[in-house]
Amino acid sequence: QVQLVESGGGLVQAGGSLRLSCASSGRTFSSYVMAWFRQAPGKEREFVATINRSGGSTLYADSVKGRFTISRDNAQNTVYLEMNSLKAEDTAVYYCAADPVAGISPYEYDYWGQGTQVTVSS
Repeated sequence: QVQLVESGGGLVQAGGSLRLSCASSGRTFSSYVMAWFRQAPGKEREFVATINRSGGSTLYADSVKGRFTISRDNAQNTVYLEMNSLKAEDTAVYYCAADPVAGISPYEYDYWGQGTQVTVSS
């Protein structure tokens, strides 16, 4: 079983930055592909970024490519999402997710955090 807890959300002005963290309670953190998803009011949950087990490979949604960076620290059982040049359309609840083998669909992930709100004011 994996428990995930996100932190770092908040209110930021457009053009600003935030760093989200997701801490895992499991001792097998390095066995999981990790990802960030987001969900805005009235919209479906959408893929943001994913990172493989070692941290050597990442993938981003086109909408965040070049602005967001996903990383992980397997010694600290934590995955991060560095968000720069934030836009109003980035406003959403951000969730981290884990799965032994998963891609970019939220339906592929078995474990989820509770989410953290990111609000970007224009």
